[in-house]
Amino acid sequence: MSMLRGLTTMASCRRSLTTSLFALIIFAVAHLATTSAQTFSQGECADQKIVVEGCNATDVVTCTANCGLYGTTYLLDKCCKHTGINANILAFEESATWIPRIEEYGRCTGANIRLQYVDGGEDEMGSALIQDVGENDDETTGQGIYDAYIVQAPWLPPVYKGLKSLSTYIKDNNDYIDFMDINQASRSAVSFEGEVRALPLDTDYISLGWRQDVFDNPLIQNNYYATWGETLTVPDSIEELVVVSERLNGRHDFNNDGEMDWGFCLTPQTNYFQAFLAPVLQTHLHECEKTEDGYKCLGANTGQNMFFDVDNFEPLIHNDGYRHAVEMYTRFIMASNCQVQTAAGVKCDRKTAFPTGRCAGVISMPGTMTNLLRENGKYTIPPEKRMDYVLEPGEYWGRRKVFPGSRKVINWNKEGRPLEDCQGSVCPLAKDGINYAPFFAEGGESYALNGRQSKPAATDAMWDMFTWLATLPVGEVPLAGTYRKSQLTDEAIEELAHHWNSSVMAQDLHDLLLEYFRSEEEGGNTVQDLFIIGFSEYNEALDTELHKNLILQDVDKGGLFNMLDPRKSIDPVRNKAEFDRRYDRFIASLAQRYEDVHARQDGGGLNQLYLWRGALDIHPTKSKEEICQDLLATDHENFDKLGCLDIVLLKDLCQSQESDVEEYSPGTCKVDNNNSTIIISVLFGIVGVGLMGGVVYYLYKRYENYQRIQKAHEQLMEATLNESVRALYQLDYPLHLIRGDEFVEEGKLMRHEVLRNTHKLTVLDSLPDVDAFVAAGKHVLFFSHQWTSFTVPDPSSHQYECMCHAVKDLAMRNGWGESLKDVFVWVDYSCIPQANPSTQNLAIRSLAAYASTQNL
Repeated sequence: MSMLRGLTTMASCRRSLTTSLFALIIFAVAHLATTSAQTFSQGECADQKIVVEGCNATDVVTCTANCGLYGTTYLLDKCCKHTGINANILAFEESATWIPRIEEYGRCTGANIRLQYVDGGEDEMGSALIQDVGENDDETTGQGIYDAYIVQAPWLPPVYKGLKSLSTYIKDNNDYIDFMDINQASRSAVSFEGEVRALPLDTDYISLGWRQDVFDNPLIQNNYYATWGETLTVPDSIEELVVVSERLNGRHDFNNDGEMDWGFCLTPQTNYFQAFLAPVLQTHLHECEKTEDGYKCLGANTGQNMFFDVDNFEPLIHNDGYRHAVEMYTRFIMASNCQVQTAAGVKCDRKTAFPTGRCAGVISMPGTMTNLLRENGKYTIPPEKRMDYVLEPGEYWGRRKVFPGSRKVINWNKEGRPLEDCQGSVCPLAKDGINYAPFFAEGGESYALNGRQSKPAATDAMWDMFTWLATLPVGEVPLAGTYRKSQLTDEAIEELAHHWNSSVMAQDLHDLLLEYFRSEEEGGNTVQDLFIIGFSEYNEALDTELHKNLILQDVDKGGLFNMLDPRKSIDPVRNKAEFDRRYDRFIASLAQRYEDVHARQDGGGLNQLYLWRGALDIHPTKSKEEICQDLLATDHENFDKLGCLDIVLLKDLCQSQESDVEEYSPGTCKVDNNNSTIIISVLFGIVGVGLMGGVVYYLYKRYENYQRIQKAHEQLMEATLNESVRALYQLDYPLHLIRGDEFVEEGKLMRHEVLRNTHKLTVLDSLPDVDAFVAAGKHVLFFSHQWTSFTVPDPSSHQYECMCHAVKDLAMRNGWGESLKDVFVWVDYSCIPQANPSTQNLAIRSLAAYASTQNL
């Protein structure tokens, strides 16, 4: 059975143009040859006719009418440009606007665009892409039937090298594309190794829906205050969301049927759990500086995310923050529609629960959220099951807001990443003590081009169609929701309000997206999905362990849910000890499942780490060899786990990382004794043979060289003096310093190259830079040390401990601050290159200049 469901049949439809008929026949033969087992659905020709029967570029009136639709100008100079060109596009989700847009584009340009859907929709589109585009590193794979694709970001990692890079196309057409107007999360989701591989014309994110007729109901408000001593308000944090949901659950009738109803509703899915997890684990993507107005976070990458460590690919599940998110999510589910639906043996589903009127609110993605809240929406609550009588004129019952943040976050700078209150530098982007981190799950629909098999004419035709769609009003683009900042103008919101017949819904969306679309420069903290190969497998692993084996599994089978009486389910607070035991099993099982997924991917965990760093756009970029070299210096366990010995040869690292190699594998860098003996014997033989001739030659040249040496000596002395004077006023190599607090935290003297690769060195390029640095209130301390072994400079760390004591003591005596953030240290092993002898010599030659600076 085919994965492809045809929108057009290749036979049975007559075309008036011979060229069009011939093109269709050729396509049908080629398509049947490559997909002989595939079966396409048949339909009426009148419904399927997309091919344009004629196009006259000299007919200005017709061209203007056909190419100037919706007030756009992009196609005005492209009338009949693609006449006779056939192109095929593959999509995964039907939309009523596809056929009108394709027909309109064809009438203008003359292009014949054929659209087909994938049987199985989203579940099969990833496989269909691999089948047609081919795998990244094998250009011989891929059927190449389609010229373009409607995609979501999670499907791109296995095939992105086979997709056309759109960077140049976007640059050449940016007056129409306006790429930077598209929200940052959607742009990032389709970029790989610095190249844009798809054009985003939609976005997906998670938000919170809430019922104003519930939260503004005086009876419910009074009862809530009388019971809990607090005012009922719409939650701003996940902690508040859970508490409010628990307190509303089983105490109020929201749909007027006399039965007590639930808290908030959801469909248990990994992306909704991750919406709880995101604000706990990710606080800022770049290093921050404190300013008068708060914090400015535009520094080096922090590597923060909610999936895997960017240094060793350890899953970020072994910390208190992850447990906090699981606890909040578990309690939320137990107070939701799941308590009834799961116990009844049916799917716990927001789409079936919300229309009953029993939910105080709901968690959902944008498209479904609109259908949940909009009057006459597919999943909305009918008026008779609401309490609209409590609303004031102009108010609306179904509201939408940003997903709650968290008052608890992990501290990435402390050992073990403990859970702490959201405040200060730990939580620099916080608002009123809450860290917000909107999760853009999956990334939304984007448009991609086949970069391998598609003919240039078909590629150009599809690109013009994509660009034209990018200029249309969002309501006219198939499958698109609001995805641009410019779509948040007052005019655009008024148009949306008219379309929805609700100014409140339109304004809510505007306010939500203003927050979600904030760039990092504007203080945004959007969280990216796991856009690497194996995305679906990682999601399945989490879904199985979290939902099927823990939260919604029966208590008698090791889970938390009591199928017989949901009220007796294991509660993370009341039954903490038992919850912890089952949680620990969940974490162990999840970690093993993740390891299994790593192992199934080409290149294993190391290649997955490399891809993940690329997906997050971590700078500076690192090759797999560089990742392993850093792990050799800092993390032997993961050096082994990631199979680094298959990537690097330890002996090759003896020159640049001798101490690290010897610590990992003692004796590796020592020369074998037998080999040494052989080498010495051969050398002595050579020397013996040449010694006699050398003596004679030496005596002959001695007198002649004597005069040359005397003259050269005089010239060398003069050059040395000149060089010494010059070196006092010029740096041959920049001054490298390590901040005092980071020097103390390292625990030992760290090699220069390790500190460089982990961005812990401050670099001053000239003596004026040094003077300005000191004038800005920075204090520099110089240390030199003695090597007390042949492989490691300070194996006992005695010298290092003395240095740390001196740094702290001098800072205290001089009032430089206990934080040591304004104190900087220069020490030979850390601040002079160790791996490259040439740059090492340059640094040594600059020592005199460092010392001559009066400000140090």
